[in-house]
Amino acid sequence: MAKYKIAWLPGDGVGIDVMNAAKTVLDSLNFDAEYIHGDIGWEFWCKEGNPLPERTIKILKETDCALFGAITSKNKSEADKELLPQLQNKGLVYSSPIVTMRQMFDLYSCVRPCKAFPGNPLNYKENIDITVYRENTEGLYAGVEFCPIPEDLRASLEKNNKKMARFNKFPADEVALSTRIMTRKGCERIIRKAFDFARANKKKSVTLVEKPNVLRETGGMMLAAMKRVAAEYPEIEWSEGNIDAMCMWLLKNPDRYHVLVAENMFGDIISDLCAQLVGGLGFAYSGNMGDKYAVFEPTHGSAPKYAGQNKVNPLATILAAMMMIEWLGEKEKAAKIYKAITLIIKEGTAKTYDMGGSTTTSGMADAVVNALKRV
Repeated sequence: MAKYKIAWLPGDGVGIDVMNAAKTVLDSLNFDAEYIHGDIGWEFWCKEGNPLPERTIKILKETDCALFGAITSKNKSEADKELLPQLQNKGLVYSSPIVTMRQMFDLYSCVRPCKAFPGNPLNYKENIDITVYRENTEGLYAGVEFCPIPEDLRASLEKNNKKMARFNKFPADEVALSTRIMTRKGCERIIRKAFDFARANKKKSVTLVEKPNVLRETGGMMLAAMKRVAAEYPEIEWSEGNIDAMCMWLLKNPDRYHVLVAENMFGDIISDLCAQLVGGLGFAYSGNMGDKYAVFEPTHGSAPKYAGQNKVNPLATILAAMMMIEWLGEKEKAAKIYKAITLIIKEGTAKTYDMGGSTTTSGMADAVVNALKRV
């Protein structure tokens, strides 16, 4: 019997290619796991009206963790049009599978390391080392949305906040509402995770990325939580920065920042910016972690135009697999993967198209395997 049971979720587009590359690397390390395939993504939305079928949820509940490739996601009107005819006009609503998994399994901590590999020609600067902690289950991505807004809700909103009156002048179906819901518990636990990481890894500072001067209630709750939690870690400096200003300061002085923590949408935005500082989405990986389960993934999309072409950079997925086995306790194997990738980039002999070369997806996986023999 294998030591680990891994939910294997390739998804759509290039997800299959990059996941195959990651498995090549894991197999070369004799990682002792049973990989259980799970159906997920656009194909199952179109054919079944559910991009995360119950059979896949069952697999998630019976495994130690999951490795996830990529999925296609489209807007509401396109999603409705691509359903099979017999499924249309049935009231089905597309929901992102990764968001559903985060909420269903309470994977509240999205950890996105953004560390520059020495010699990467795509680095904005050398020596950048920023880790983003993004709250994963609340905020603007909580999924509480309305269009049209029910009349009783419109009336209640105006009764409790007169600023709603100017929106109620419009017909109900001409106004959409997305809510930003945050809890004290949610704010505190993601901030605590960021500080715990900073302490364990001897990071100098933690910076809150928010907008409390405008989003006074939700942003104010996050800032208050920051102050409470920071007081428990006196050896670590803390600061706050508005999301817009942080986008500027990260470009100007990325080396000043060590750990960033943010609510769901702001964390999504700032982590993509940080990813570009260290080479782009081909190097961007993350772990969606809860107290009992975790899903690891590259943060790029499905890039359907490259599907099956064996072209895209698989390093983000290989790094996500590295993060996964480290989470499982296989720290030595994880460290070897990181050293192998560092060696490849430093030598510059294997480069995918985004790095200015012609190495294929599988070719990059083979390069990592060969480098593993030398580290």
